[in-house]
Amino acid sequence: MQRFVGFVYRQVRMQSSEGKPESIEIMVEPHAGIGGRCSRCLGPAPGYDRLPQRRWLFVPLWGIPTYFCYAPRRVQCAEHGVVVEHIPWSDGKRPVTYAMMGFLARWARRLSWRETAQAFHTSWEAVYRSVEWFVEWGLAHRELRDVTAIGVDEIHWGHGLRADNFLTVIYQIDASCRRLLWVGKRRSQATLRRGLKALGPEVVKGLRFVCSDMWKPYLKVIAAQAGHALHVLDRFHITSHLNQAVDQVRRTESTRLRAKNKQAAQRLKHMRWPLLRRGSRVRGRARQKLNALLGSKLATARAWELKETFSHFWKYKSVLWAGAFLDYWCFRALRSRLEPMQKVARMLQAHEPLILNWFRAKGEISNGAVEGLNNKIRVVTRRSYGFRTYKAMEMALYHNLGRLPEPESTHRF
Repeated sequence: MQRFVGFVYRQVRMQSSEGKPESIEIMVEPHAGIGGRCSRCLGPAPGYDRLPQRRWLFVPLWGIPTYFCYAPRRVQCAEHGVVVEHIPWSDGKRPVTYAMMGFLARWARRLSWRETAQAFHTSWEAVYRSVEWFVEWGLAHRELRDVTAIGVDEIHWGHGLRADNFLTVIYQIDASCRRLLWVGKRRSQATLRRGLKALGPEVVKGLRFVCSDMWKPYLKVIAAQAGHALHVLDRFHITSHLNQAVDQVRRTESTRLRAKNKQAAQRLKHMRWPLLRRGSRVRGRARQKLNALLGSKLATARAWELKETFSHFWKYKSVLWAGAFLDYWCFRALRSRLEPMQKVARMLQAHEPLILNWFRAKGEISNGAVEGLNNKIRVVTRRSYGFRTYKAMEMALYHNLGRLPEPESTHRF
C-alpha cells in the first residue's frame, strides 16, 4: 500500500455482519514529527485544531470495500489563514481517494458506469465523479503538438432531431495519432468556431488537411478560419448520397408499379440491399435478379448504373482527368430524367473544387479514420444508454476516445 509523507497507518479494522466482512477501515494518523501543510500553497503551517473523522473510499481489498479513516487537521497558514490541511490521498472534499478514482475510471472504459459501480460496491455518482476528475486532469495536461490533419463531423445522440441532439466533433486524423480533440453541442457555425478556438491559433495555423462532409455551416467556418489547409470532402458521404438517391428511385418506382401491375413490381421486391451494395459484391440469386433488372428498362436500373459508374471516379490519379470524368458523369446524370440523381449531380457540381482536393491530397489523408471514430462514438453512446445530461456524455467521449494522459497511480489493474 502506498505510503504518504507525514502520515502513518495505526490500525486496520474489519467490520463484519453474520460472519461476512462488510468493510475494511484503515486508521490514519499524522506523523508526530512532521507538521501539516496548507492545502492551497502546500507550504508548512502550524496546527490550529482537528475536525471530525472522515472516510475516503479506497481500492477494494479482496473484493471488500476499503476506507481510509482520518480526522483532518486545520492549519494556520501565514498567507491563507485557517484552512484544512493538504490531504495527499484525496482532492478537496471528495469522499474517494485518488487511487480509487483512477481505478474506477480505468474500469469505466471496459464496462458501463452502472456495471462498474455494482462490481466495486460504490455508486454511479462516484464513478461519474471519478471519470470527470480523470478527464479534467487529462485535458489540462495533454499536448496538441504535430496536429496536421483534422476531421470535422456531426453525430446524433439521444432521441429526436432537435438541435441539441447533434454534436460537433473534431478529430485528429494524422497517421501517427487518431483521437478526439473536441466535442460540442449542436452542428452550427458558432459551435465549430468554439471548437477551433479551443484548439488554439497555433494548432489551426499548423493544419495541412481538413476533412469534412458538405454541411454548409462547416464549409463556411473552415474556409474562413482554416483556408490555408487543403479541404478534402468526405468520400463516404458522397457515396452515401448516391445510395440514398438510388433507394429513392427504387421506392418511387416500386410504388408506381404496384399501383399499375403487381406482377411487374416483383422485379424490385427484396432488391434494396443488393442495389446498395457494390456491384462486385452481389452474388448468387441476388446477382441473377440484379442482372435481370439491369436488362429491363426500369428507372432503378439506370440509377444503379449511374451509381456504379461513379465508383471509377476514385481510381484516377490525375486531377485533370478526374475533373473531366466528374463533368461527364454529371452531364449524364442531369440528362437521366431521374430527379434524385440530378440532385446529386447538382450538389457535386457545386462542390467540385473541394471534391477534387481528394486527388490533390494524393492519398495522404483518408476520412476512413473519421468514420472509424464515429463508429466508436456510437458504441460509447449505446453503452451509455440512459445518460440524461450532455456533460456525462461529453466526459464519456473524451474518456474513451481522447487518448488523454493519465495521472500516476500506484494501483494498475
